[in-house]
Amino acid sequence: MIFLGSCAAWSLITAAAHDGRPEGVLLAVLATAAGYAAGRISGSLLPVAAPGAGAAAGLVLAVLMPDVLPGHRYAAPLGHAGAGAALLALATGAACCAAWATSVPALRLGLRLLAVGIALTGAAMGSAGGCAASVAVLLCSLTGGSMRHRGVGIAGLALAAAVAAGTVWAVAAGALPGGLGEALEGRLDPQRVQLWQNALRLARRAPGLGIGPGHFGEPGGTASGALPDGKPHSAPLQQVAEQGVVGVLLLAATFCWVLHALWRTPRPTPVALTAGAALTALAVLASVGNALSFTTVTAGAGLLAGWATARPWAGEETPL
Repeated sequence: MIFLGSCAAWSLITAAAHDGRPEGVLLAVLATAAGYAAGRISGSLLPVAAPGAGAAAGLVLAVLMPDVLPGHRYAAPLGHAGAGAALLALATGAACCAAWATSVPALRLGLRLLAVGIALTGAAMGSAGGCAASVAVLLCSLTGGSMRHRGVGIAGLALAAAVAAGTVWAVAAGALPGGLGEALEGRLDPQRVQLWQNALRLARRAPGLGIGPGHFGEPGGTASGALPDGKPHSAPLQQVAEQGVVGVLLLAATFCWVLHALWRTPRPTPVALTAGAALTALAVLASVGNALSFTTVTAGAGLLAGWATARPWAGEETPL
């Protein structure tokens, strides 16, 4: 709660300094906090049913996402496609967490089949990012069942998120070696790369307090020909552009705290690593898209973290 409160407070400070609009950040913080609290409560009472129902709900929302939200539909992983991919990853994580939490073989098999169905749904929807993220979460969950010590797995997830964010930063700064940089930029939407480059330029102009929340999309603030939603389509670059270095450090600290909470949770190691894998997949998607701009995604992330760190009344005696 301290980290989330700090994110909210810093957004208000930077907004006051530049007459910004912090409502989006505040809504995301509120959704995450509410989801986490609901996840802790429901996970304590219903450690299997709650994440299982959440997985089904996430799948439905991912399928309906382009139809229930107004606005433009951008190419994956931008816009609604990025939010749908994030929901698929979170839903897969919830289904796998529920599977590890139950001791009934038939129910465990059914929940794992649900996770496989979520990945196949991503492929059927044409969401390559959602399908890949779901498969990655499923594989990490299965691997987590054979790990005795979760610390190595948690460290690996943190490294994966850091590499994704660092790669996006390097692409925006043009710091990658020629062949690798050209290969990555060739596979990315040119508009997206242009947005990242513009966000980095704005961050260099005002590294302390940024340009203020909500100012990236103002006339003259975004790159020429940018997508019309006023987002840089990269959570780290949006934070550093609008809220300065402190903003992006708070975002990174919040993610690291979630991984630390999963490392310390009394839940079984497979549950902790599965939730960590799903949240890391979300972090990767957020590094290359605007998934965190959708309240359903931030609330879902809070729910999954809450389910994975809750203390079930019917004790699970699996060691760390």
